[in-house]
Amino acid sequence: MMKSRLMFFTLTLIFAAASIFIVPAEAKIQMKKQAFGKTADGAAVDLYTLTNSKGMEAQITNFGGIIVSLKTPDRAGKTDDVVLGFESLDGYLKPHPFFGALVGRYANRIAKGVFKLNNTEYKLAQNNNGNHIHGGPRGFDKRVWTARERGDELELTYLSKDGEEGYPGNLTVTVTYRLTEDNELRISYAATTDKDTILNLTNHSYFNLAGTNSGDVLAHEVMINADQFTPVDETLIPTGELAPVKGTPFDFTQRTAVGARINDQHQQLVVGKGYDHNWVLKRTGGEAVSLAASVYEPTTGRVLEVYTSQPGVQFYTGNFLNGSVTGKRGKVYAQRHGFCLETQHFPDSPNKPQFPTVVLKLGQKYQETTVFKFSVK
Repeated sequence: MMKSRLMFFTLTLIFAAASIFIVPAEAKIQMKKQAFGKTADGAAVDLYTLTNSKGMEAQITNFGGIIVSLKTPDRAGKTDDVVLGFESLDGYLKPHPFFGALVGRYANRIAKGVFKLNNTEYKLAQNNNGNHIHGGPRGFDKRVWTARERGDELELTYLSKDGEEGYPGNLTVTVTYRLTEDNELRISYAATTDKDTILNLTNHSYFNLAGTNSGDVLAHEVMINADQFTPVDETLIPTGELAPVKGTPFDFTQRTAVGARINDQHQQLVVGKGYDHNWVLKRTGGEAVSLAASVYEPTTGRVLEVYTSQPGVQFYTGNFLNGSVTGKRGKVYAQRHGFCLETQHFPDSPNKPQFPTVVLKLGQKYQETTVFKFSVK
């Protein structure tokens, strides 16, 4: 009897000691694929849901690389969707203000839809007040991309053929979405071309950190890591000037509420009906990505930090949302119900040689990264 008790005690100690050295497996990102519908021409579209162990979930469709939903917890642990959009593919098949979209070939505006490259003039669609915007009537946001699941990453690829929407070169684009355990959604862009072309890619998500259908974003507090911005003319094309933000409503070097100065009678705010401008980012030398902006929502405590390798960010405050679009849960999106932080090269760079170049040459590889990082305070 004594011997059996001693053996039991010895085995208990062995198992207890062994358990000290058992390292729990690292929580892995989960990915689920489901059908999301079909386009008008019958192409099948899928929806990919990525989740982590911290309560964050990202839903992305291979139609336009659109971020359909982005759920993050607030300071009380309650999870809610913080991006505008639709609950079904049908909403994205109709005209909409680029909710969540992967935008290209050229994000933002090109004056009069014209640019020159290698002494050749290229004419693009004039689809925004006489200018070209976001790649044209059927840009990357309206294409079905080839999707591939790669562990914790969703990889989308697309071949944009020479002449598509007026752009030169057969362009092969790969965009990767990766959700991390640090509540980051990392978007990596890569592209090559068989002919010199121009390229400027971004994500066009509209955020409202207060959650779904919570009204306007005027109480959100914003910091933009920039001392300069690019003023625009009456059609929102940059004049070519790099203007200081100091002493203007465009100074977000210190965290400031969106609504604090948005209705000031500053000429640039009148032209844009609010903020719809490119800020010239201050970059940290030697780092792949630098902090571009941060946003704090006081009622929920949610914080969004945006990091990027790009030289600029377009801060847009949903000025042209007018209640005509019905979004999630059957609610309409009214003016300033969302904001965008579109990391990018500057608008109209092909016609502004003083701006950072957007030319992608044969033999070069385009590579840019943007990170949306969420936390609470």
